[in-house]
Amino acid sequence: MKRALPPLNALRAFEAAGRLGSFKHAAAELHVTHGAVSQHVRALEDWLGAPLFERHNRRVVLTPAAHAYLEEIGPLFEQLAQATSRYGIPATISRTLSVSSIATFTLRWLVPRLARFHLEHPGVDVEVETSNVPLESLKGTHDVIIRGGPDTFYGYTMRPFLAEERVPVCSPALLERLPIEAPDDLRRHTLLHTSSLPRLWPDWLAKVNRPSLSPSATLTFDHFYLTLQAAIDGIGIAMGPTALVADDLAAGRLVMPFAEPRLPSRSYCAYVPLEKSADELVVLFCAWLEREGARGRTDTAS
Repeated sequence: MKRALPPLNALRAFEAAGRLGSFKHAAAELHVTHGAVSQHVRALEDWLGAPLFERHNRRVVLTPAAHAYLEEIGPLFEQLAQATSRYGIPATISRTLSVSSIATFTLRWLVPRLARFHLEHPGVDVEVETSNVPLESLKGTHDVIIRGGPDTFYGYTMRPFLAEERVPVCSPALLERLPIEAPDDLRRHTLLHTSSLPRLWPDWLAKVNRPSLSPSATLTFDHFYLTLQAAIDGIGIAMGPTALVADDLAAGRLVMPFAEPRLPSRSYCAYVPLEKSADELVVLFCAWLEREGARGRTDTAS
């Protein structure tokens, strides 16, 4: 005889929400969004043909029947976990997450933090492809695409996770050799440029009322990560994005000769195909990006 089993993902969401007394806490435990838990619970209510929770503004309360139901099914989840552990079967199936990300961002921000992600989620493999191709021209299928924004693209959801500004940066050894006390002192220095961002130095110099300042030399690179590496090596002064040089500033590899003014810049955003927006692994990774972005803001503030 065929067993009449409810949707197991919906049952799992109900068990977590009922046990924790909160959709929000259930979402955190299951690494999904609050909305995903709510949808699963509604799906189970539809399947059972009866309400499971009484909804009161920002809190939910189990109905008496749902409370009795939870008391019966709750131990079954624990038995399932114990049986799985005894037979040595992994509790989760390893899966690869495909990420397309901008090259400089990947090198200077994402890669140094991925070890933390793997420590938190050892069963998840991340495959990163670097590309500066605009999202609308990107070929191939990816779970998460990291680009500047915020922008709107048909067929994608968008989640900003890291804001930044641009400010002059250089090595401390360079400042010891050629001290800088005012913008006019830049005349003695080499200004480092990136060919794809030609307006950074002109815009900054305009902000300090030195639009016609002529430096000792200029040096232009085709990739931004080369420009930043040249600054670390003491070759000249670069317009550094605060998010991507935060680790170098904290470690003393770079310093800011001027804390102000700062040029506004676009944020980093995670773009997800609509068909993957409810995928638990995708939601988990995007939430991790947001936590890391917030961690950076906290570290900078402190």
